[in-house]
Amino acid sequence: MKTVLITGSTSGIGLGIATEFAKTKQYHIVFNGLETNGLEIATQIGKQYGVEVMFSNANMLKPEELRKMVDEAVVKFGKIDVLINNAGIQHVSPIEDFPDEKWNAIIGINLTSAFYLTKAVWKGMKERKFGRVINIASAHGLVASEFKSAYIASKHGIVGFTKTIALEGAPFGITANAICPGYVKTPLVEKQIADQAKAHQMSEADVVSKVMLYKQAVKEFVSVEELGQLAVFLASDVAKTLTGTALPVDGGWNAQ
Repeated sequence: MKTVLITGSTSGIGLGIATEFAKTKQYHIVFNGLETNGLEIATQIGKQYGVEVMFSNANMLKPEELRKMVDEAVVKFGKIDVLINNAGIQHVSPIEDFPDEKWNAIIGINLTSAFYLTKAVWKGMKERKFGRVINIASAHGLVASEFKSAYIASKHGIVGFTKTIALEGAPFGITANAICPGYVKTPLVEKQIADQAKAHQMSEADVVSKVMLYKQAVKEFVSVEELGQLAVFLASDVAKTLTGTALPVDGGWNAQ
């Protein structure tokens, strides 16, 4: 059995990815998140699919907690084969009004935590001559939009970081890839739809078609199942020569 550690995996995209790994029955899963019922969520997935799990509420802004999570996972499962840096936050504001503390938190959670965790698992991956680092970036890791300076800086940064560790890991059987989703239908996005409809006095259908999916050629949200299945593929032996990429899963947004 291999072990996968997925940050931000008790909700949204991360939970969808963890579920797809659980379905394979080939991985122990290290769950991470700040949800108060995170242990319950992890345990339920483990029981449902018959896999061993662990839960950590390590805070992405606290490197000592991240290192402790890795150490505890290695004690429990012996190794970490796959690291998925998924945890992330967002804030929307014009640059002149963008709060300093929001910038620091977004860069810290979306980008710097991936550095700390990759560094923590790297030695073991090199020694075993196998490793997979999968970073959940965004379509905004490849293009920009207004009012999202910190988020876009962090996602462009994670794409660059991915390329660098792909080069460093290649001689040791370690691959690194970034998945760049467009809009994903999660509870968080569903709330954004309702909030934007109210703020702009538009129907929710118009918010989806005229705001959120406007730049996508395929007018559909990306599903967490799609992202999870792609991550499972990238973690597999079949993908051993696929490295250093930023894979858009965005309905054709980046084709424009």
